[in-house]
Amino acid sequence: MPTVCTIGTTQKSLERFIRLLQAAGVDAVIDIRLRNSSQLAGFAKRDDLAFLLQEGFGIEYEHRPDLAPSPEIMDAYKGGGDWAAYERGFVALLDQRGGGEIGREFLAHYHRPCLLCAEPQPDRCHRRLVAEWWARHIPGLEVVHLV
Repeated sequence: MPTVCTIGTTQKSLERFIRLLQAAGVDAVIDIRLRNSSQLAGFAKRDDLAFLLQEGFGIEYEHRPDLAPSPEIMDAYKGGGDWAAYERGFVALLDQRGGGEIGREFLAHYHRPCLLCAEPQPDRCHRRLVAEWWARHIPGLEVVHLV
């Protein structure tokens, strides 16, 4: 059965983060953060994370901003917008961008990819929305949230 995992970086030590990926058998981290090079990212800063995953643990890394919300959608939510409006806007954006084809590409190329974002839990994070969107469009896809 095809599987996609999801993980957030916030409130996790580097050790916990890596151990979760290893225990799940993840072979690729797909970074779907809109802004992934902030100083606040710590170990999860784009270039450092790519080096660490690939060189230290043999896990591939890809940054895919086409699976991130647009700046307008993100900023409206972070500025006090409600989650339901964010979710509707982001799912509509996935529809426009052809998110299902992207998911099929990853599953054809990787055994067990993992969608990465910053939020500690998946309930109010776009990584969950991407994974659930893929599951609706890719028969038999299992979603596993690493927390």
